[in-house]
Amino acid sequence: MTEPSPAAGEPGGDGVAARPRLDRGRLRRVLAHIDAHLEEDLSLEALSSVARASRFHFHRRFAASAAMSPHEYVQRLRLCRAAVVLVFAPAVQVVEVALASGYESHEAFTRAFRQRLGQAPSTFRRRPRWDLWHREYDALRRLRSQHMQKAYRPDDVRVVDLPETPVAMVVHRGDPRGIFASVQRLIAYRKANDLPPARHATYNVLYGSPDGPRPDEFRMDLCVASPKPVVANEQGVLAGTIGGGRYAVLRHVGSDDTLGEAVRWLAVDWVRASGGSRREGANVLVERLTLDPRTPPSEALIDIYVPID
Repeated sequence: MTEPSPAAGEPGGDGVAARPRLDRGRLRRVLAHIDAHLEEDLSLEALSSVARASRFHFHRRFAASAAMSPHEYVQRLRLCRAAVVLVFAPAVQVVEVALASGYESHEAFTRAFRQRLGQAPSTFRRRPRWDLWHREYDALRRLRSQHMQKAYRPDDVRVVDLPETPVAMVVHRGDPRGIFASVQRLIAYRKANDLPPARHATYNVLYGSPDGPRPDEFRMDLCVASPKPVVANEQGVLAGTIGGGRYAVLRHVGSDDTLGEAVRWLAVDWVRASGGSRREGANVLVERLTLDPRTPPSEALIDIYVPID
């Protein structure tokens, strides 16, 4: 993707500073298209066609809306996703990750990856600097959480009774930016104890928002359903229980960037509109149904469980 020059007679070609933004509907359509086609052609021509705008107008308005060019957005999203695949899909070769990220060679991918994330791909796979990953992803998260929210309806919600479920859990306390390191600990425990995702459900127990005012007070329990007793282990995994009872359930399709708003809608708006109430002393749960990091963001499945009376 290269930045186009203003065509003759188009606004901006005469030096006048005009920075109109892409309207919300078009921006959302483009972001959704990128998520669904991350391994395909995302050239300026392709994206401007999705936005139904000229290359110049699309480029200028996207940059004004996103505070980055379309090329930079796509590159950052692809490389951040590549980093997650490198760490959480260790069987996938680096060259496969490079090709899936739009690079024709291992060398070109390595240069771009190092420039963005401060480490070579092979080094990141062994010793990931998640702080550098978050530095790159934070601007994407802000944009995506603002412009990719979904509208939910009451009939999207079902009510179920869950049995009490014993779990093995990693208790993450502190900055949410450290959550991937906690995920790595849980994965190591799963592998050591034969608890594959296909047979043992994966839950997060929520205690508050990652965007709360005190990151050091953030807590989330990362859990795997486990009928086995949890004994002392090098991963620091503890035994726990997910409480049974009545839950309202909403399926969220998409990335974690819009998960918080979906949780808020179910826990606040839906509960209020239903005339019910939240169950005291019980936490909101999310069950992660899609754990392969190569899954397109648009296809990730998460069930949100809000405990109700």
